[in-house]
Amino acid sequence: MESDLSDSSIAVLDIGGEHALERLVFDHHQFPRAHVPTCALSLVLQYLGIYEDAREFCPWLEVAEWFDCRGPQDTADWLEIDRETLGKLNSPLDITILKSFAAQTEHHPGEPVWEIMRMIGRDLFEFITGLRARLNEVSKYTEVWDIMSGESGFKVLFLPRIDSLPDDASGVLGYHVKSLGLEDEILAIVAPDSRGNGYGMRRFNDDLRLDFSLLVEEEDVHFAHARGFIAKTSAVDIERLKSMLLQSYKEQGGN
Repeated sequence: MESDLSDSSIAVLDIGGEHALERLVFDHHQFPRAHVPTCALSLVLQYLGIYEDAREFCPWLEVAEWFDCRGPQDTADWLEIDRETLGKLNSPLDITILKSFAAQTEHHPGEPVWEIMRMIGRDLFEFITGLRARLNEVSKYTEVWDIMSGESGFKVLFLPRIDSLPDDASGVLGYHVKSLGLEDEILAIVAPDSRGNGYGMRRFNDDLRLDFSLLVEEEDVHFAHARGFIAKTSAVDIERLKSMLLQSYKEQGGN
């Protein structure tokens, strides 16, 4: 153990009683009782320079920090749920992986636990860094529209069709709305349809003030969900898109 702690070629996680970046020691148990919930994963993500993005993109991370540092009861209280409900959220996959990890003192490449842990770590890193890269690229092209209906109105986030953007670019637009601080103002996202030349329109945060099922009879709308949360159109003209958004708007949301 002591040799591992002093060997900077070996990363030591969740044990060791110290947090020493120069020796790749990432323990949190020595932090004061009132310290902001911080687990070993938090420290590793900070070391990699992606902690803030992880907190933004991975809502489960803060819960994991609380659970690891404060335990189930304090975590349940913080989430404003009872402990029994928290227990119902346990995954059998987590339990099996943790049990298998604890069953051996060493894990080696090629063994199931090693490969699963490697896969989880790689997927998490690629998810966070990839999402940040796509978000940075998409933010160069998005527009915020103000759609007026009489004396009231609403905002829409629009992404034009840009050939250089990846097909899944629209998948980051919800994060972009939050980065703009417009979660309470933007009601819809309009982005290129990945299956056609037109656009898809969808409610943001399922705001019921927009009902795209009202567009079902429009000739240039080839799909409008009966529940009203999404529609797809062959229209590419900006004014036509804005007109359909206005047509779908109800000042008072409802079923």
